[in-house]
Amino acid sequence: MELWIPVTIAAAFSQNLRNALQKSLKGRLSTWGATASRFVYAAPLAVLLFAVLSGGTGQGVGAAPGAFFAYGMVGGLAQILATGLLIHLFSYANFAVATAFTKTEPLQTALFGIVLLGDSLSLGAGVAILISLLGVILVSVPRPAPGARWKLDSKVWIGVLSGGFFGLSAVAYRGASLSLPEGSVLLRASATLAFVTTFQALAILGWLALRERGEVARLLKAWRVAGLVGITGMLGSLGWFTAFTLENAAHVRALGQVEVIFTLAVSILFFKERVTRREIAGVLLVAAGVVALVLLAH
Repeated sequence: MELWIPVTIAAAFSQNLRNALQKSLKGRLSTWGATASRFVYAAPLAVLLFAVLSGGTGQGVGAAPGAFFAYGMVGGLAQILATGLLIHLFSYANFAVATAFTKTEPLQTALFGIVLLGDSLSLGAGVAILISLLGVILVSVPRPAPGARWKLDSKVWIGVLSGGFFGLSAVAYRGASLSLPEGSVLLRASATLAFVTTFQALAILGWLALRERGEVARLLKAWRVAGLVGITGMLGSLGWFTAFTLENAAHVRALGQVEVIFTLAVSILFFKERVTRREIAGVLLVAAGVVALVLLAH
């Protein structure tokens, strides 16, 4: 089994835990305050991790080119926006459905990868992504009431936009990590993570200070849960960044659809939310797409 596969699954699991913790913060903090928790508390951990790895191995990543900082900042801002939109969705739908709205991400990631990095997408990977996408549609699109005309509501477009920003961030992070001239895969991934999370923490703290006075203090008071968000967020991001360095970002994000299965489990076991047969069928299709991707990606 190629290394990027278990790394991606572990990242998806950590991300699911982080999303669940962030949902519990939604009532105590604003949307952007809850968004900030993953970056503010993750940044010091990411910097410490890079320092330990580089000090322990005696290696560095070389002089970072301008492309590293450009990709890192674009990816960082896109991820902030994507996370804020996702947390906003928690106010409108149950945990499983709100997260599933963003899962058009692999298709959008593939497009960004082709345009920005010249990545390619095999026919097998494309088929696998479409299978997963069909499953996501079953999970996320609500059934209309009897006699009512079905239409897409605003929540769908918010989810699609969130997925697009997540896709852009994934490709940008891959570009940043690959631009570093030296270092192992893990060292380059941790360097990218340290820069990006520090940039994100400073950016969102500045936003909160300007637009939501008092929210920074509330964020600090919520350190017990917010600290766990930071830890799980940092571990998940390290997994994603490592996988992006190893493999095409579209393949990584498509395999990451396995998170929908973890999300469904959290929705049932922890939030005691009811899940329909159609949502279960959709999750099974997502699982089939994940298996197909592993077998047909190359």
